[in-house]
Amino acid sequence: MLPSSISTLSHPPAASALWLVRHGESTWNELGLAQGHRDDAELTARGMDQAAAVAEQFRGLAVSAVYSSDLRRAVQTADAFSKVLGLPVIKDGRLRERNMGVLEGGPLAAATPDKTGLAGGIVIDPDSSPDRGESVRELYQRAAAFCDDLADQPGTQAADVVVVAHGGTLRVLRAYLAGIPVEQMSWEPLANASVLRIGAFSVNNLGGTQ
Repeated sequence: MLPSSISTLSHPPAASALWLVRHGESTWNELGLAQGHRDDAELTARGMDQAAAVAEQFRGLAVSAVYSSDLRRAVQTADAFSKVLGLPVIKDGRLRERNMGVLEGGPLAAATPDKTGLAGGIVIDPDSSPDRGESVRELYQRAAAFCDDLADQPGTQAADVVVVAHGGTLRVLRAYLAGIPVEQMSWEPLANASVLRIGAFSVNNLGGTQ
């Protein structure tokens, strides 16, 4: 049985798909803190339950690989998929959340539009960044590099691939794979343990403008 909470992009059906999974609830999600590249947070008990529940829905699916951000909250979520699918977790630092610089560890309320380039559910300035942090454009570019390399991996066209990462990372991955340039991106809410399905995953889909 496939996951029920899925947003499917408007690509034609294919034998393989890319499944983008946000990590389960973390201790810093619970506290309302900006996480970014900081690796202090881990999954809460609820987050562990979320990870196990969503992974279980992939049992029996022909998945060839499980990729994950190398941050603890994502790896803990990916480990649940590893147990269900019997596959190792391949960690990739390019799947990390956006680097929020000096904002990391502080309240999310401090992440104002002038620092993030985000407002009203859209990207208003892809080149804005917090002090010592990363812009949306830079996040988009490193996520795109991961996608390009993934599309070249043997077996990508023959079976599904699971990618476990973070809210910001998944938003830019989805935009890139849909051919949406960073300047035209939306930035809608994405709950913990959300699943996004990218159909017809292939090199031909990698048409985003960097």
